[in-house]
Amino acid sequence: KLHDCVIIKNDVFKDERGFFLESYNKKKLEDKLGYGIDFIQDNQSFSQKGTLRGLHFQLAEFAQAKLVSVTIGSVLDIAVDLRKDSPTYTQYIAIELNEENKWQLLIPRGFAHGFLVLSDTALFQYKCDNLYNKSSELGIIYNDSTLQIDWKLNIENLIISDKDKKLSTFQEVESKLNFN
Repeated sequence: KLHDCVIIKNDVFKDERGFFLESYNKKKLEDKLGYGIDFIQDNQSFSQKGTLRGLHFQLAEFAQAKLVSVTIGSVLDIAVDLRKDSPTYTQYIAIELNEENKWQLLIPRGFAHGFLVLSDTALFQYKCDNLYNKSSELGIIYNDSTLQIDWKLNIENLIISDKDKKLSTFQEVESKLNFN
């Protein structure tokens, strides 16, 4: 649905012992994308049901592409296209990533990202192609009236950090959007 966002459905080999999957293969990913990507940092977060993290992004030379997945549990993953020259500018994708489907989502630079934990707990992991830089970090409030994201749960019961509760609206950050 979103220009340059790619859902990756890995081959999963199951037997009586459990399963095996190749969770990352640089060559296969780059062949699928048609361009090179160099992931340099891996992150994990563990959260309880109803935890909402996001919507976060970094500007200019510190923007990050991410390859996200869920190892344990289930999340509603959200990516919002903030690239002003994109045909899907301000549109979002909402996809359930979970331990059962074992899907991954490649989110290019220039997107805001967030997720909501749907299961009792979730272990969320992601690769980044750029290091975190606090001074270039911005965010958009989860309930922004311009983006109108459907988070699929009653928003009164969400667990949100104080930092994320204070994020800006899309209107407040739109003039700052620069990912080059």
